[in-house]
Amino acid sequence: MAKTTYKRILLKLSGEALLGEEDYGIDPIIIGRIAKEIQEVLEAGVQVAIVIGGGNIFRGAGLAEAGIDRVTGDHMGMLATLMNSLALQDALEKTGVEARVMSAISVHDVSEDYIRRRATRHLEKGRVVIIAGGTGNPFFTTDTAAALRAIEIGADMVLKATKVDGVFSADPNTHQDAHLYDSLSYDKVIEGKLGVMDANAIVLCRDQAMPIRVFNVFGSGNLMRIVNGKNVGTIIC
Repeated sequence: MAKTTYKRILLKLSGEALLGEEDYGIDPIIIGRIAKEIQEVLEAGVQVAIVIGGGNIFRGAGLAEAGIDRVTGDHMGMLATLMNSLALQDALEKTGVEARVMSAISVHDVSEDYIRRRATRHLEKGRVVIIAGGTGNPFFTTDTAAALRAIEIGADMVLKATKVDGVFSADPNTHQDAHLYDSLSYDKVIEGKLGVMDANAIVLCRDQAMPIRVFNVFGSGNLMRIVNGKNVGTIIC
């Protein structure tokens, strides 16, 4: 087995990353490809925890803008993350990978409760741990949940999967002259309002010295290149 740079990572997937060519829900081709890349990383000896958003189904803030009570909307968003987590668990198991869904909200028929020591034990046994339900509290995003869980389980890095190649000086879809950053400080991300993750997540990672790497999830093999120490996307530290 080749030596990898990291022993344990936390992968943050947005719900939108699962859309693929679909307008809503989950693209089976996309989730299958992501599962295959996770399998390759796991087989290289890296322990993998995952936090998934729910924006492809429900986003609490968006529901609040439409008139739904914010707390109710956030709870709906938490349930959406659980749906995505179950779908990814199924895709991983189809590749032969053992996976456990652990939720910050109790849904005992379909998932385990998130308990830090139990999650760590699953990782040590070579299982992928998919953490659903955000932090279990309204007003906190799944970005903040990813930062919190990464710190709790002792991950070496948060890998923030996006649709673009990293962090740019402006939206690369609308600004052709947008510059891709190779590296950034936490404070630069916050002060520049670069929109990588929400400010709570960045501050939490900064205070606990948890590095973040932002990369394009649709770039084939990017995940494996990162765990092998390659400079992919943007590093925030």
